[in-house]
Amino acid sequence: MIKRIDKYLLKSFIGPFVVSFGIALFVLVMQFLWLYIDEIAGKGVGILIMFELIGYMSISTFPMALPIAILIASVMVMGNLAERYELSSMKSAGVSLIRIMAGLIVVAAGVSFFSYLCSDYIIPISNLKFKSRLTDIRRQKPALTLEKGIFNEDFRQFVIRIGDKERDGETISDVMIEDHTNAGKAKMNQILADSGQMYTTQNKRYFVMNLFNGTQYQEPAPQGKQNQKYPFIRTQFKSWTKVWDMKEFELVRSAEDKYSKQRAMLSMNELRENMDSMQIKMRDGGQAAVDDITINLRRKIEPPKLEPAKPSSNSAPQANKQPARQGPILPKQELSKPLNQYASLIETFQGQYRFNLLKEAKTLSGSAKNTVETRLSQTENRRKEWVKTGYELYIKYSFAIVCFVFLFIGAPMGAIIRKGGFGYPILVSIIFFVAFIFLTILCKKLAESYVMTPFWAAMMPCIGLVPVGFYLTRKAMNDAPVFSNERLSRVFNWMKQRFSRKKSNTATA
Repeated sequence: MIKRIDKYLLKSFIGPFVVSFGIALFVLVMQFLWLYIDEIAGKGVGILIMFELIGYMSISTFPMALPIAILIASVMVMGNLAERYELSSMKSAGVSLIRIMAGLIVVAAGVSFFSYLCSDYIIPISNLKFKSRLTDIRRQKPALTLEKGIFNEDFRQFVIRIGDKERDGETISDVMIEDHTNAGKAKMNQILADSGQMYTTQNKRYFVMNLFNGTQYQEPAPQGKQNQKYPFIRTQFKSWTKVWDMKEFELVRSAEDKYSKQRAMLSMNELRENMDSMQIKMRDGGQAAVDDITINLRRKIEPPKLEPAKPSSNSAPQANKQPARQGPILPKQELSKPLNQYASLIETFQGQYRFNLLKEAKTLSGSAKNTVETRLSQTENRRKEWVKTGYELYIKYSFAIVCFVFLFIGAPMGAIIRKGGFGYPILVSIIFFVAFIFLTILCKKLAESYVMTPFWAAMMPCIGLVPVGFYLTRKAMNDAPVFSNERLSRVFNWMKQRFSRKKSNTATA
């Protein structure tokens, strides 16, 4: 009997899970696709490239689609069992709710493990491919479209305008072409034609424009003397052909190596290595600032090097003569009063030296301040990057764990509300999933503000849902309502009595 229950639950769970996963995946992909639709539309991207881009985007949304699919499917399955009183029959036969959910627990654990594998191995590769293809599309020139009455600048160094275009899309009239390929040698190079024909070759490699009954106007630019004049050239033609290479409109795939070091393209081990290296750099940043200041001060404070005095030509060299100090030095100061009676250190020096000493101190302090600010900025940037890298690492675990946690929220809620189908289950699932996403965004902001560590910021949404799942599971096992109607009636009666008493006192006054 137990095995039949497991098979029956698994068979009932797989269908809603696949449908819910597909719906969630579609909604998430459309949400991200709307962000990039302006950059993709009008670029002449092929259908295969679009399917490739959507495929990479779909894989990247697996961690978000799997939890909501588990939640919706578990609510639907247990809600259908409770609505048809099959769940009550199983409990009356001595089977506990946890034992009924045993098959679903195994499935949820498998889905959690699959989400972990996707986050660690598959999604970094899909993010890298998606980033590379999206960059290629952004760099792609718009698809060639020649509309009547509009100046088109798609071809490099050419401006084309057609007055009218027939329905066949090839026959054109009142054509104007401005050629800027020799901008330094000609002031103007313009072609006007009464009619023409435009088409793309069969291999889509070249765009050909045949013009008929036209005139080409050319005005050379002065090359030598400023006052030197050049003749204006006008050439009439019956037929004129121009061929453009369509290679500049093709999608060029860029190298993927330049994106491989971004956080979203790294595996968990690579993220951990980055966190360790950034921690070492942050720890060494403070010591580096101290070292820079110390070296700067030593360079300024140390006395000049001592050099031996040059022997005089009239006297013999003396072996015991001390070397002379090069450079100015301050004379020995004689304090007229104890040191603690001076208002500042500068008063202990003679007046003629104070200005230079203050100037030197100001220079040293400014240099030290700039050094400290530079080091602090570097340390702050590394700290921000460390937080974002840590959050990127631990959120992968969070999305995997929440797949398992949502089962203990969805299944008890289905047993409590006793409603199947897509109505109540989707409503309940959306409420809990939105709460989870809200907590995720809130904790991420707290981590970036250094209020929480990356680990607790990523794990807190899951930890916050665990008591909810435990409470709902306990209520469902005891067949107890989530909210007590008796307590609510007591609250309403108390508020009613309080309101009527206040109203009577007002009337008496």
